[in-house]
Amino acid sequence: MSSPDTGPTLPTRSYDAFLFDMDGTLLSSIAAAERVWTAWGRRHGLDLATFIPTIHGVRAPDTIRNQNLPGIDLEAEAAWVTAGEIADTDGVEEIPGAIAFLASLPPDRWAVVTSATPDLAKARMGAAGIAPPPLVITAHDIQRGKPDPEGFRLAAERLGFAIEDCLVFEDATAGITAAEAAPADIVVITAAHQHPLETPHPTLDGYEGVRCVVGADGRLSLTL
Repeated sequence: MSSPDTGPTLPTRSYDAFLFDMDGTLLSSIAAAERVWTAWGRRHGLDLATFIPTIHGVRAPDTIRNQNLPGIDLEAEAAWVTAGEIADTDGVEEIPGAIAFLASLPPDRWAVVTSATPDLAKARMGAAGIAPPPLVITAHDIQRGKPDPEGFRLAAERLGFAIEDCLVFEDATAGITAAEAAPADIVVITAAHQHPLETPHPTLDGYEGVRCVVGADGRLSLTL
């Protein structure tokens, strides 16, 4: 966990709401996702070392579209990947402390904003034991996926707050870029990172030891 001696500190201000990415932020699904995308990449002869790092935090159709493969059925390919990801939840588990931390939040003050489909989000949160909030923004709710800020802006709007008064929890470059563009303050969760991430934003390696304080005005702040 970051401290004043080792990295950025937590935000000191309070917020109307918290917005959470799902994969890599609330739960660890990297191994499962990479198994499915590796199989898909092999089917299409991709350079896996180059391709696999690009899959995280991005909607499946956008990932496939970015490969510029000739003559493919984008919808069918995305469906193949999504079906594989729904079926493969081996090793999917909460980021340390996530379940307890989420349980401490007022249910109308947080949302999940994910690049997953509704069925995939349900499968992965179920596998990790995470009860979803009333508001989950998925790939089907938006026209433009991360790194576009549409998902975060939509979540703030549906919660009834300005995006500038929301704190985003993210782990992947695409999501961080989206939150910056929203614009919102960001905490980067590093628990699922296999390599160090250079970021100017506050970082946490999980939610253990992190507490949410709900003010008399209902606003949320973080303490260690």
